[in-house]
Amino acid sequence: MNEIIYILTNEAMLGYVKIGKTSTNLEQRIKELSGSTSVPLPFTCFYACVVKDSHFVEHQLHDAFDNNRINPRREFFQIAPERVVAALKLAEIENITPKRDIVEDREDQEALDEARKRRPPFRFDMVGILPGSEIVFSRDENVKAKVVDSRFIELNGEQTRLSISAQKILGYDYGVAGTDYWMYDGETLDERRQRMEKGEE
Repeated sequence: MNEIIYILTNEAMLGYVKIGKTSTNLEQRIKELSGSTSVPLPFTCFYACVVKDSHFVEHQLHDAFDNNRINPRREFFQIAPERVVAALKLAEIENITPKRDIVEDREDQEALDEARKRRPPFRFDMVGILPGSEIVFSRDENVKAKVVDSRFIELNGEQTRLSISAQKILGYDYGVAGTDYWMYDGETLDERRQRMEKGEE
């Protein structure tokens, strides 16, 4: 029997992740969670994998990130999703992250696409990263890119954007937030942005 741990994000709840488990069907579970009328947008599966003991692994993750937990009775954490992925990989047997959005109907897909378009644009100059700086892809430290200007990077000799490059590397059909996957000086670009917006050094 497959035991699955999933990490979900939601465009309506930026900065938060849901860490959960299922022993049935991942797609069905995501649709169940997204189908609630109390959730404005469908969840996106940021990462999912098969593990040996989902109850144990989920408990360990919840315990490890307890300081980031919003409510002790809920599975939501205010943390960069890649931090959870890094810990989860220690127990991973097989990566089964869907490469497409799991939605109930066309209306849900359109709402999700529209929300992604409204995502505030990231610029390197807003976080003090200068042209010529090197950034690293979080899932593979051998994949590196050079910052060209405030919006573009150079990857494999071509100019591209953070999100487009991340989507291509991951092989996903849907758009992703490149700032969740590219790192600079040991933190994701999204973490750096949030830290600086809070005025932290």
